[in-house]
Amino acid sequence: MTMDDELAYGLRPGVSVYGKNERIGLILSYPLKAIRLKNHWGPVLDLLERFDFVPFERILWAVNGDRPHRVELFLNDLVRKGFLRMKGLGPVAEYPGVTVVVPVRNRPEDLRGCLESLERVEYADGLLEIIVVDDASTDDTRAQVSAFPARLLAMGEQRGASCCRNLGTREAKGDIIAFLDSDCTVGRNWLRELVPAFNDPGVAGVGGWVDSYYQEKKLDLYEKVKSSLFMGSWPTASSEENRFFYVPSCNFLVRREIFLRVGGFNESLTVGEDVDLCWRLQNEGHKIEYRPVGLVFHKHRNQLKTFCFRRFDYGTSEPLLQKIHSERKKRMPLPVGATLFWGLILISLMIQHTFPAGLAAFTLGWEGFRRYVKAHGRDVPVGTMTVLIATGRSYTAFLYHLFAFASRYYLLPSIVVLLWSPPIGAVIWGMHLVTGLMEYVNKRPRIDPASFLWFFTQEQLFYQSGVWWACLKTLNFNPINPRLTTATK
Repeated sequence: MTMDDELAYGLRPGVSVYGKNERIGLILSYPLKAIRLKNHWGPVLDLLERFDFVPFERILWAVNGDRPHRVELFLNDLVRKGFLRMKGLGPVAEYPGVTVVVPVRNRPEDLRGCLESLERVEYADGLLEIIVVDDASTDDTRAQVSAFPARLLAMGEQRGASCCRNLGTREAKGDIIAFLDSDCTVGRNWLRELVPAFNDPGVAGVGGWVDSYYQEKKLDLYEKVKSSLFMGSWPTASSEENRFFYVPSCNFLVRREIFLRVGGFNESLTVGEDVDLCWRLQNEGHKIEYRPVGLVFHKHRNQLKTFCFRRFDYGTSEPLLQKIHSERKKRMPLPVGATLFWGLILISLMIQHTFPAGLAAFTLGWEGFRRYVKAHGRDVPVGTMTVLIATGRSYTAFLYHLFAFASRYYLLPSIVVLLWSPPIGAVIWGMHLVTGLMEYVNKRPRIDPASFLWFFTQEQLFYQSGVWWACLKTLNFNPINPRLTTATK
């Protein structure tokens, strides 16, 4: 293992260390939260303040080498909560057997590239198995497998990717199943970066980073940052507060025993089957993780027509999933402080008077004061300006989520609304443009803003077309009619 491969941890940007002696901990500036640590973590916090990244072995030494497994799990929990970042390969006492399951139909060239990349994967000798499940291809796709150390399972009739994955899992020898799509290639450390997640016995599955295989056209560069397969740059995990969390099946590792116990993929679903599986795993009390490592390159649909039709397909999955998982009804949080603030700003603009704006400023200040008192009541020494900035950012985030919801689900109906009430329709399109520009600033794609907004608009229109069509078909309107609540979680 090289120095670059060594597991290390560092403070995430926006995180600071507070306190001395018995009152020590970490503060994240946004979203504003803090965690108190036991005083024996003091030397570790000193190291984290001094260096960008601290090797795991050095952290162990700082805590007197106490129980490496528990130390790693605790540090990983701080990563998921947003206080730390990590890099490198986690230690694994004994590597488990892994079976890679690749479903395929009529993709001989893509499959060859996929299997070639799997040949370069570095993993423990003798513990890696590759199974290709052919979904009744009508070309020479099956013939590609014979040139590689992979086992071929051939379907007699086309049954779909979910059926192929289930069959491959039943035939697998590995304790861990790694699902990979045939139009993907993998990095050499794909498995070594993701398998350590299973050091946590509560983790049933883990997903990794999905990048764009194509990097030439403007649509490729849009997909690189906006693909529905790209889950972000920070680790995430399922929780009671994050009940809609999932990871895509094109880069997903899962414990075989648990996968079979919950019934595998739902073979009646052609889209959204990975969401359904992740939700069922969570319903059984298992944890799902996403780690921005374990790189997979996906050959997305990079023609505008196929791109749009695929987004339509994705949209049709929402009402179906909401019908299957009725307990996960979508909510729209309307926190009192933020709702009052923006309501007063709107009134101020409508009547062209500064008094409501002054009340809005008072609302912001009062909310900041309340958070400041609450933090100091818990002996968290957070500064006044930090609290005010965090409060302001949370109010801005609330407005963004409102705009994003309108853009995601009501842009298409607004075209009709424009004919009936041009001002209302124009407001919705304005919300859409603001959302797109904020996405552009946050994602920082390597294309111009106009091209980004064009693709973003096409994505929103076709996705919500699929949502509305499926809502009408299933008579389930939960995706476009969320339950309003004042709670933020």
